[in-house]
Amino acid sequence: MSARLLDASMLREWAHAAVGELITHTDEINRLNVFPVADADTGTNMLFTMRSAWAQANALSGVDDVAEVAAGLARGALNGARGNSGVILSQILRALAEVIAEASADRGGAVAAVDGPLFAAALRHAVVLVIRSMGEVVPGTVVTVLQDAADAAEHASAGGAEAAGVVCAAADAAARSLDATPGQLEALARAGVVDAGGRGLLVLLDAMSTTLTGRASRRVEYVPKPPRAEEATARVAAVPQFEVMYLLSGCDPEAAEKLRSELDELGESVAIAAASGGSGQYSVHVHADDAGAAVEAGLAVGQPSRIQVTALTGAASTRPTGGRSRARVVLAVVDGEGAAGLFAAEGAHVLRLEDDAPVSAKQLLHALVNADAGQAMILPNGFVAAEELVAGCTAAIGWGIDVVPVPAASMVQGLAALAVHDASRQAVDDGYTMARAAADARHGSVRVATEEALTWAGMCKPGDGLGISGDEVLIVGDDLVAAGAGLIDLLLAAGGELVTVLTGAGVDDGVAAALGDHVHERHLGTELVSYHTGHRGDALLIGVE
Repeated sequence: MSARLLDASMLREWAHAAVGELITHTDEINRLNVFPVADADTGTNMLFTMRSAWAQANALSGVDDVAEVAAGLARGALNGARGNSGVILSQILRALAEVIAEASADRGGAVAAVDGPLFAAALRHAVVLVIRSMGEVVPGTVVTVLQDAADAAEHASAGGAEAAGVVCAAADAAARSLDATPGQLEALARAGVVDAGGRGLLVLLDAMSTTLTGRASRRVEYVPKPPRAEEATARVAAVPQFEVMYLLSGCDPEAAEKLRSELDELGESVAIAAASGGSGQYSVHVHADDAGAAVEAGLAVGQPSRIQVTALTGAASTRPTGGRSRARVVLAVVDGEGAAGLFAAEGAHVLRLEDDAPVSAKQLLHALVNADAGQAMILPNGFVAAEELVAGCTAAIGWGIDVVPVPAASMVQGLAALAVHDASRQAVDDGYTMARAAADARHGSVRVATEEALTWAGMCKPGDGLGISGDEVLIVGDDLVAAGAGLIDLLLAAGGELVTVLTGAGVDDGVAAALGDHVHERHLGTELVSYHTGHRGDALLIGVE
């Protein structure tokens, strides 16, 4: 099997892919969530926990030490763990980090990449840590799926399989184990579902398999049967009032076990997960009717922080889909490293085009989730097809994110809209003001002709500059400067005080300087600003305000 090594770079890539796959499968996983509490948030909790882990790993983008990246994943997951499933995920990532660190110490130097035996050992250690954090093992849950995946990984590793082969074996075993969970747990059989946490684990293993092999595994979509009315009523009646989570520091192992006993008396679904290295930090989770008492129990043995209390009673659809901030952000779709830096410097979150491929609804939703905001103004900047924009915004609204797409057809229009963004205004007012600013920015582009052709402005030959506005060639010049100057004159014919020129990949700095001289000489009182954005396609993007 030809595959890539699971080194630091691949570990970061997997974390990013895992977030994307969890976004895709979150609704499916949430629909399966009937045990231990039918609160329909397992997928959401795993997503936000993994997103926190990925953020920590992404902050180590220049690090080549796989142990350090794995430690970052574990740290991020523990700090951002949400729900029972998030705590379990944090322990799986902790196991990976600890096994790599121990191997590095044993070998007297940093491990370059995770091989088959190391990955198998990590899954086995994860079983131990997850059981320790949960306090007990219930057959038919994610613990069972994890155990079966670890067994298969050890078998494949003993047979000499490389890391990719071991991961694939673990994923396939997890899929088989997942299919068997309804026969092991009555609550699952009654609802006609497989275990939600186990489904989430399979998503993560499949994402790693795809990262290493480049081939995606095909899995069935797990759809629950509709529960009978009396079953649905019974489930709601059995749900405690609150889910309580917090980080606990300054706590020793003996005190942590004392806390577990007290929380067991207060409620159910108790999970206490320790951070790596014996730091005395724990992630605490419990479902209880008395949220205050659950927090006070933590105060008696340490210092709680990041306390989260969520109501569990009532319809799951009325619950928030995560602990997003209600702050408003601007998400700008851009092309080019310079453009990414420019929009980010103006306060926008950036979604960069990859390999000149169109932006999908999934990528848009992924970026909105990563922005971690309750409200978002979207600047598509001409890079998102209408149907993908609508699909992405619709999905985001379903997640509880208030989305306002701003009709910006070019990055120059996006910059004009971003300049008037004001998060202190109501969203509708902010969106209207940004849309007006974008519409008032007349814009066009300049590209280099590649063949002889007849245009609305006359014949062009290869190497000519073509000034384009409204999808029509209006200027033919001998070069980029001539075409750019002609297009600027045309756009300024209706007035304007500011000309913005964005230069693309391979465009010499002298082009922008020459256009600046042209505006200074021909259009007194008009200012020209230029930025090298490095975008592909059109050589120049020009806007006039």
